[in-house]
Amino acid sequence: MATDLTIGLFDRPGSLAGASDALGRAGINIDGACGFVCDGQGTYHVLVAEVERARRALIDAGFTIEDERRVFIAPIENHPGAAAALLRRVAEMDVNIDLMYTTLDGRLVLGGADAEAIDRAAQD
Repeated sequence: MATDLTIGLFDRPGSLAGASDALGRAGINIDGACGFVCDGQGTYHVLVAEVERARRALIDAGFTIEDERRVFIAPIENHPGAAAALLRRVAEMDVNIDLMYTTLDGRLVLGGADAEAIDRAAQD
């Protein structure tokens, strides 16, 4: 499994760039990411392999890490219905997903309260 860091951002120009720059300057590759604003608060999810270094780089640059959790990464074919089939298998095992985004190479990142259960359900 991989690790997703949730970074709190201000809803203003340059926030995403600043967090991404902090990781880049530290030599940390971003394998996948998503960002959004809700109620004026920016949230940036980044998938990184070097968690300790990424955490340190972000904190040293003044960013707040709101959460860190293990996520499941699933290979997914690029055709209609492929993601739905995977998500249906997870749902049929009564496992909840509360985070989903793709990696830069097209894999699906899935997170929830029980990442191991997501992994098991997605493998069936």
